[in-house]
Amino acid sequence: MTRAAALKKIIRARAAKTGERYTTARRHVLNELQHTRTSPSDTSHPGTSHVAPSHPGTSHVAPSHPGTSHVAPSHPRTPARPASVSPRGSVSDATAIEKTGQGLAHWFDVLDRFGAVEKGHTAAARHLHEAHGVPGWHAQGITVAYERARGVRTLNQRGDGAYEVSISKVVAGSTADVIKAFTKAGRRRWVAGVDTKLVGALASALDSGNSKGANSKDANSKEAGSKGANSKSAGAKGFVVRADGQGRFRYKWDGTTVQFYLLPKAGGKLSVVVTNTRLPRAAMVEERRRQWRTALNALAQRFAQ
Repeated sequence: MTRAAALKKIIRARAAKTGERYTTARRHVLNELQHTRTSPSDTSHPGTSHVAPSHPGTSHVAPSHPGTSHVAPSHPRTPARPASVSPRGSVSDATAIEKTGQGLAHWFDVLDRFGAVEKGHTAAARHLHEAHGVPGWHAQGITVAYERARGVRTLNQRGDGAYEVSISKVVAGSTADVIKAFTKAGRRRWVAGVDTKLVGALASALDSGNSKGANSKDANSKEAGSKGANSKSAGAKGFVVRADGQGRFRYKWDGTTVQFYLLPKAGGKLSVVVTNTRLPRAAMVEERRRQWRTALNALAQRFAQ
């Protein structure tokens, strides 16, 4: 019996005994697993069954008394990840254990045997999901961690080789307020210290309507200034506003893609998120991060006045 199958058997046994839902029982079992992993010694207690892998990729179940169970994991393993690789954007070892019952070292071994470096990101993530039952989002994250560990992908790099950067800032205004600040007249109040190329690209997209989503989808939104479904916003061209107040705006800048997200928050505030994708070089990540951080700080300061 594989470790995953043994774990499922224990979870189902607990669910049957306690009447808990499978997901609730799974959470309790995994919490017990994590607690045992951090214990100084790996000991069994009377009235429990013991799950202990003997070799990587295999496991055995040695029950002692029916009705109760205890999960004892293998010794903690540290994935072979270069010190220069950041875990951001990928799945950590602790999360991998919590969600799959196995650490990153196990999944890295699975992907090595699959030939993930040669077959690519999509095939590797699909293999984890379809052949090993790893949840979709975590299959993606584990694959990203693997690619960084094997030197296939660096921080901020996508599977297609391009780079991206994302910056966010909370401002003291509504969706309508921020959209108004992006009009030609509104921009004059906050772009003075912002990078001129960024301002020029933003102005070109907004003032010419050369952007994705130039119409409002909110038929009832007075905030965005729309007069009905599919009508143009009375604020800056290009922004699309939903009925819940969320807004978005996308345009091209020197071969890269810029996506704005306006996300309402409690207390009359708004989170402004900018994601700049399709950056061709790693060196552009910090350059664009600095440019967008300056721009969003200036926007926030405009609303703080």
